[in-house]
Amino acid sequence: MKENNNRLGWLFASPYLIYSIVFFLIPLVWSFYLSITNWDLIAPDYDIVGFGNFAKALKSPGVHAAFWVTYKFMMIFVPLVVVMSLIVSILVHSLPRFKSLFLIGFFLPYLSSGVVSSLIVKGFLSYNSPINTALRKIGINIDWLGTSWSALLIVGLIMAWKFTGYYALILTSGLESIDHEVYEAAAIDGVTGRQRFWKITLPLLYPALYTTLILAFGVTFGIFTEVYQLTGGGPKFATNTWQMEIYSQAFKNLQAGYASAIALLASVATFISIFIIRKLLEKWGARNGWV
Repeated sequence: MKENNNRLGWLFASPYLIYSIVFFLIPLVWSFYLSITNWDLIAPDYDIVGFGNFAKALKSPGVHAAFWVTYKFMMIFVPLVVVMSLIVSILVHSLPRFKSLFLIGFFLPYLSSGVVSSLIVKGFLSYNSPINTALRKIGINIDWLGTSWSALLIVGLIMAWKFTGYYALILTSGLESIDHEVYEAAAIDGVTGRQRFWKITLPLLYPALYTTLILAFGVTFGIFTEVYQLTGGGPKFATNTWQMEIYSQAFKNLQAGYASAIALLASVATFISIFIIRKLLEKWGARNGWV
């Protein structure tokens, strides 16, 4: 019986295992191999260069920019999307009816194409757009995508708009799981609205917040579509993310081996960053009795 159950378990798990081997494990091993070669994506022959690609990447201004730009996006995107998601989830949770309908409405931007939304925003922010034309009439002339701070902000806002509904779903489910008896007991003790949020709702929302924050931090390491469509990594590497740098080196400069080395460095930076963030969040959870 135990042996049959084990076989059945492996059978049900096999689609995911096969998917992981084909689309994750094999590409990962191949990427390790390419990272020590000088393959140009075209030539059938290439040479082993050892760790030369990694040494070159560690000195590259583009890689340095990708490293710091990721954390800049993180400081813009994560607080913004978490606050917006919390507001949406609290508002929807307080509705007496049609909660699912409103959640679906907020979720729709997540399903929209990043290319389409980026092109729409690019049109709104173009030099001859109605917005910029009106601003120039009152003496304000901003190159939205040509200035470092505004380009970062625009991409961060688009990402926050896109993911707010998705994260609001997670937070709303967390709010639904909080027992109302806790609030009733707090009301008897004279807890006010603001204290109720900071001392009861937020700590009890920790599992949902933990998931939301980890997902949000992870997104910042994979930004590509919006940057590619709006800025191309500019101006002067101001929005040059890891994915943008990998794409540029692999498909523009035809340095696939070098791009693979950058991808591995990006993976290490992502793993270490998420590990540190997870430990910090777990400490916060431990103070509230969750860990």
